[in-house]
Amino acid sequence: MYTDKKNILQLVALLEAHGITKVVLCPGSRNTPIVHTLSNHPNFTCYPVTDERSAGYFAIGLALNGGKPAAVCCTSGTALLNLHPAVAEAFYQNVPLVIISADRPAAWIGQMDGQTVPQPGVFQTLVKKSVNLPEIHMEEDEWYCNRLVNEALLETNHHGKGPVHINVPISEPLFQFTVDSLPEVRVITRYQGLNVYDRDYNDLVDRMNKYQKRMIIIGQMNLIYLFEKRYIKLLYKHFAWLTEHIGNQTVPGIPVKNFDAALYAMPEEKVGQMVPELLITYGGHVVSKRLKKFLRQHPPKEHWHVSPDGEVVDLYGSLTTVIEMDPFEFLEKIASLLDNRTPEYPRVWENYCKIIPEPEFAYSEMSAIGTLLKALPESCALHLANSSVVRYAQLYSIPSTIEVCCNRGTNGIEGSLSTAVGYAAASDKLNFIAIGDLSFFYDMNALWNVNVRSNLRVLLLNNGGGEIFHTLPGLDMSGTSHKFIAAVHKTSAKGWAEERGFLYLQAQNDEELAEAMKTFTQPEAMEQPVLLEVFTNKNKDARMLKNYYHQLKQK
Repeated sequence: MYTDKKNILQLVALLEAHGITKVVLCPGSRNTPIVHTLSNHPNFTCYPVTDERSAGYFAIGLALNGGKPAAVCCTSGTALLNLHPAVAEAFYQNVPLVIISADRPAAWIGQMDGQTVPQPGVFQTLVKKSVNLPEIHMEEDEWYCNRLVNEALLETNHHGKGPVHINVPISEPLFQFTVDSLPEVRVITRYQGLNVYDRDYNDLVDRMNKYQKRMIIIGQMNLIYLFEKRYIKLLYKHFAWLTEHIGNQTVPGIPVKNFDAALYAMPEEKVGQMVPELLITYGGHVVSKRLKKFLRQHPPKEHWHVSPDGEVVDLYGSLTTVIEMDPFEFLEKIASLLDNRTPEYPRVWENYCKIIPEPEFAYSEMSAIGTLLKALPESCALHLANSSVVRYAQLYSIPSTIEVCCNRGTNGIEGSLSTAVGYAAASDKLNFIAIGDLSFFYDMNALWNVNVRSNLRVLLLNNGGGEIFHTLPGLDMSGTSHKFIAAVHKTSAKGWAEERGFLYLQAQNDEELAEAMKTFTQPEAMEQPVLLEVFTNKNKDARMLKNYYHQLKQK
């Protein structure tokens, strides 16, 4: 029988799955649940060593004999510190060593409780990775624990071998051994490049070809990649391709972009048809919360993430494989290896999303965004500020010739204007930025900058506060909370814009917006930068948006 501590069960099951079965066990009470579980499992070879200093070096010897990682497990407190010399040796000798330390719950560290020292990160730069497992109380804790253990064990041989540290907080009672088998656990694997000499390469391709419902999601990519025609024909028909404007031109064909609205309108009986079996992702951040929720609630059988750094990024909670290589090189390698059958799944997504109409709003923030996107010059750079703007832009189509930029690294409202000013300063194109009032006024010193050029044009959406907060489900902004949450204000950019040398335009209705947009989007160079301030009513904007989504549900 094994311990009932779920973080330990995840750890032991993943040690076995990753082939780490030689373990040195040091005595103690706090690590008893780990020791008991390991020593009672038939697939582990356990070696008892009392002195932790010696145990660490003993484990190095096990790892050196065969080259596979070995583990050493100790109790809490200074027992862990005694492993430090061996950890240093393993780091500089590039030996794959897994240090497993039992720990007291975080609440009792530094409270004069017995055998407590701050254990997470204690080895600092002498380990390739250090993780502190959660104690598992809910499903998300278990996913997090699983991911952390996978990350640590994968790092033992990632870009060279070396030690990793897994710290395991364990609450009392310690000695409940009531579980008769280890759980089925998700094992994350990593491929470091693909070539004909990789013995696992054929297995990867075979796994891909057994799935008919294959989806590729492209996150933010600040580049343009033009696929050769021979790859476009081979790749495009095999996958449902989903991306957003911030993905730019990085897809071998025409991707589905209005999937966020489509997911909102999707009837329950259609969900099963739309869920992928295999999900492949590349690129950075994805804006759509609905897509994240959809895939987390309906996980694919496999999720492969392709990235040059090979890091574990488990956005949808179902990652199974990390492929460490350039995503375009990966796509070109697999293109000729896909089976000849043309699956129906990509057409299912495309046909369903075609029936979702592009919205037609009355005068509002949303209509201002749509008016801008439809009037943009063929070749320009478009900067989207965070919060409402980047989401509203996704409701409309944008030509692939337009570069799209957005600060999605942390999704903050600050700095969008400054980033656009900096980009425009080095750009030979017209640069348009669509930005909300809170983002603009937060970053208005971006215009207090000698590097502002005449190729910059700013569309400022001013509805007197944070409109997006009015649309959040479950948030009641009545009473005193309203002014604090939505940052209500009565500020205009007119004086500041004119003082900084901008041509200032404004609109308060459809007619004024249409007239101002002619000047704002003219492709010819102008002598000064332009700021168009569009004033709308946040309450009306919020009602229109809610009505739009309500109507989607009725279709």
